[in-house]
Amino acid sequence: MSGHSKWATIKRKKAALDSKRGKIFTKLIKEITIAARTGGDPAGNPRLRLAVDNAKAQNMPMDNIERAIKKATGELEGVTYHELTYEGYGPAGIAILVEVATDNKNRTVAEVRHLFSKHGGSMGETGSVAWMFDRKGIITMPAAGKNEDDVMEVILEAGADDLSTQDEFFEVQTSVESFEPVRRALVDKNFTVENASLQWIAKNLIEVKGEDAEKAMKIIEALEDIDDVQNVYSNADFVE
Repeated sequence: MSGHSKWATIKRKKAALDSKRGKIFTKLIKEITIAARTGGDPAGNPRLRLAVDNAKAQNMPMDNIERAIKKATGELEGVTYHELTYEGYGPAGIAILVEVATDNKNRTVAEVRHLFSKHGGSMGETGSVAWMFDRKGIITMPAAGKNEDDVMEVILEAGADDLSTQDEFFEVQTSVESFEPVRRALVDKNFTVENASLQWIAKNLIEVKGEDAEKAMKIIEALEDIDDVQNVYSNADFVE
């Protein structure tokens, strides 16, 4: 099993568990709130439209979505979230990017720094590891009942870069520019989009196994469990 497939599967299972815990709703609410600051109408705000679509895909009630938008636009009292990215190194020298949305920068950076140190890693300066990643669009869809050739035809025509099959779902990779056209093409063809987002994808992976892999997974999972953390990315290639 390739490391990419294994980690993609781990993250998807964790996302399912987070959904049960309600944590995924918290992340989605923050994204909706941040996106809505530049306009509360999804029709004229692509980022908000994407955030709302992702929330609906997770069966978030419309009341929650509308309340988050109103808090962002000032119709209701709410908090202001700041988007920040922290960089550092983990066990076995893996590079780690941590995206956060926080209403208290000091609290969050202290938590992130503490976990890096606790798990044998270290925080770096801005730009220290970001150059090892490319910004890509990632779209995931359940594979059940769908033909891979049909998916490939739609996404290639819309400008996607790649399609891979991970267990029981498809993962489509696009450039930033092609992300929304590809997502829209899939939706228009009635494919179920489970999640769509812009992510940081490692240019080259570092093979990690055995005890190093366990340590690397622990630091990534610990960082993901911080309430203010939206996403964690690494260049670890977990192999068996």
